[in-house]
Amino acid sequence: MKNRFSVLIKDPVMLISGILALLSTVLTHPGLSCLSAVDWRVLALLFSLMCVTKGFQETGLFRLLSLALLSGRAEKSGETARIFPLRFNCRNTRQLTAVLVFLCFFMSMLITNDVALITFVPFAILLLNLTGQQQLLIPVVVLQTLAANLGSMLTPIGNPQNLYLYSLSGMSFSRFVLTMLPCTLLSGLLLALSLFLLTARPVHLPPSGEPAALSDRRKPVMHFLLFLLCLGCVLHLLPWQAMLAVTVCCMLLFDRSILKKVDYGLLVTFLFFFLFIGNIQRLPGIAARLGEIVAGRELPVGAAVSQLISNVPAALLLSGFTSDYRALLLGVNIGGLGTLIASLASLISYKQYIGCEGCRRGHYLLVFTLANLAFLAILLPAAFLCL
Repeated sequence: MKNRFSVLIKDPVMLISGILALLSTVLTHPGLSCLSAVDWRVLALLFSLMCVTKGFQETGLFRLLSLALLSGRAEKSGETARIFPLRFNCRNTRQLTAVLVFLCFFMSMLITNDVALITFVPFAILLLNLTGQQQLLIPVVVLQTLAANLGSMLTPIGNPQNLYLYSLSGMSFSRFVLTMLPCTLLSGLLLALSLFLLTARPVHLPPSGEPAALSDRRKPVMHFLLFLLCLGCVLHLLPWQAMLAVTVCCMLLFDRSILKKVDYGLLVTFLFFFLFIGNIQRLPGIAARLGEIVAGRELPVGAAVSQLISNVPAALLLSGFTSDYRALLLGVNIGGLGTLIASLASLISYKQYIGCEGCRRGHYLLVFTLANLAFLAILLPAAFLCL
């Protein structure tokens, strides 16, 4: 009982969503009909993508690719040279920061913002410590967090709220990308300009010692094929039931340990919010009032609500009271900037940083908040121009 209670305390969003779902169920007494409000396709896609990205991470593929990108020279016989021959010779701290930041920016478009931060923030911390650049920990981790949250908004699979709104809206893949492209390009430009605020000091990458290698070369191939399967489902080329069945079977047969590492809390949170939204829509008075508040203000309301409950729950909550999913999509993605909880992915990098020796929590929060507000002040008006 104590373990279950501690899990709920550590995941307050899931706890709050569960309470809301329970209270709304008591008010409406929907019976089993409430299950009709659950978007099972989104849950299946989210589960499958989490399995795939966790599989890539566990086999060491992400770390291998990042080492390849950051290596100034490659051993001719090294595994990184055979798998990923591209190299960046980082001669100064600005170049090194650029690679670390834009790794998060571009990879988050494919592996989600939280997985990008889980993968590359610890690597950045390790690399900065090894090169004696500890003074860059806060600006680099803050910029990585911004990069992951902003890069992920370009694609339907970049973050959970995108996946949900893409499925709900029925928009095409190309229209989705074109909707988010202007803000994404502006975000990339702002990140690039932010690098010039850092002093360019000479940096020498230490030898990596034992060359990085994959723990199992067959598993990344399987996970890549499953990723293609998920992408096919995102593009509506195959039914989600088939994708889910294949994913579960492959995990059970070839990589069972991954099933224990999936973020089931996020799936349960989605489930609770689906139930809550479905129940609230059965209460005409409340639904009408919320619809009045949201209608025509999807972008600012989405950004504002995200500051309080984070952008994933905000997307789930507000989507039940509007049909302008394009404006809501921009609102909850831009709304991931601002407070530390505006995007739950931001908590990942914060927790990674405070685990460092000599960390300065107050200074990190100050830099994080100022940087996020600066980006928010520029991107929010730009998002209005995109409507």
